[in-house]
Amino acid sequence: MVSDHAAEHMRYLSTRGNVQAVDFSTALLQGLAPDGGLYVPEKLPAIEPQTWKSATDFPAMAARILTPWLAHEIPDRILASVLDQALNFPVPLIKVGRAWVLELFHGPTLSFKDFGARTMSRLMNHFVKEDPLTILVATSGDTGSAVADGFGNLPNLRVAVLYPKGQVSATQEKQLIVRRRGVRAFAVSGTFDDCQAMVKALLVCPGRLRLSAANSINVGRLLPQMLYYYWAFAQGQWDAADVCVPCGNLGNLTAGVLASLCGLPVRKFVAAHNANDGYPKFLAGHRDAFGESIRTLSNAMDVGRPSNFERLKFLLPEDKMRCRIQGSSCSDENTLTSIRRVYEETGYMADPHTAVALAAAGDQTDPVVVLSTAHPAKFPDTVKLALGHAPRSVPALTGLESMPIRVQSLEPTPDALRLSLESWN
Repeated sequence: MVSDHAAEHMRYLSTRGNVQAVDFSTALLQGLAPDGGLYVPEKLPAIEPQTWKSATDFPAMAARILTPWLAHEIPDRILASVLDQALNFPVPLIKVGRAWVLELFHGPTLSFKDFGARTMSRLMNHFVKEDPLTILVATSGDTGSAVADGFGNLPNLRVAVLYPKGQVSATQEKQLIVRRRGVRAFAVSGTFDDCQAMVKALLVCPGRLRLSAANSINVGRLLPQMLYYYWAFAQGQWDAADVCVPCGNLGNLTAGVLASLCGLPVRKFVAAHNANDGYPKFLAGHRDAFGESIRTLSNAMDVGRPSNFERLKFLLPEDKMRCRIQGSSCSDENTLTSIRRVYEETGYMADPHTAVALAAAGDQTDPVVVLSTAHPAKFPDTVKLALGHAPRSVPALTGLESMPIRVQSLEPTPDALRLSLESWN
């Protein structure tokens, strides 16, 4: 890959190399390339430090960073409006012990997934001009509710959310199945990997369905997730720093890698995993590292075969990947210990996913940024197990119990999903 300072003709390639390069809107609306690959930029724009270094307004910074990636396919005023609406919540950087915690959970669904979902939904709605587009999303916890909230009620889009039945927290499930116009939730009798495989199968062979995807397999989800990496460095005013990322499907990590390849001075990434540690094993030299997903307390990271591994391999040769990225894994027992230790030492209450990352950050060189991906109130049972008391409830969650729900059980096969979507009217 080469750097392109002007980035006037940004195009996107498939990781599998069997289709022609496309523009951003095509990559966004297709979700997955026709050959089954994931879209990646043909060239990497150089994002100069003055673009982000003195930023004080997140949406304004976001517009400057995203402009070259969108290849001028969307007018500046519309892009600015999209980002003002999508990213209208705070993104604080907080010192917690030795680490700097970037809180990414102040959006409407209390998860970092709000960044990508809210931005992507508005971009898609801008580009869709014909019949409504059905957005497929597989979720292991937080992605589904962020997509349902971000895409719901937009006139040109409807959403099918697939989640593994019985494998998300009660609060997460309630957020997923609340009735929203244009949204259907499907409780799949299988794992997240089953849900993801069903989505990919239909995207490659959609038949008469008009489909796209809102998982991080869609490059339109990744690009907005780059933004908070720049924001952290702007707020910290560091010349260089390590970044510790809670990892599942590797989308969050891939977004950070893209930012670093465009010039953000990340010294090293720490890929913090739970017991689903195929990627850390790969980084350690194992060849057959990936397998079936394992249920853990940090369920949004319960991914056995992460889709974005294919992107990472395309962006970074294995030797460079191992130089830039360090793997780490954390058991449930150590996750609880991390929640307890951080709270006792600093008074900071972390959700289980952030706790995994905080555990991995302990041995890193200052400064180290930890991405805090979800609000602890979404995981009251786990926090109570660690601390003896649950987090305080928050307004975004207190009203869920009284809201109407809509959910359909589904067998873990592409044909079952196709039949349900074809009968949706």
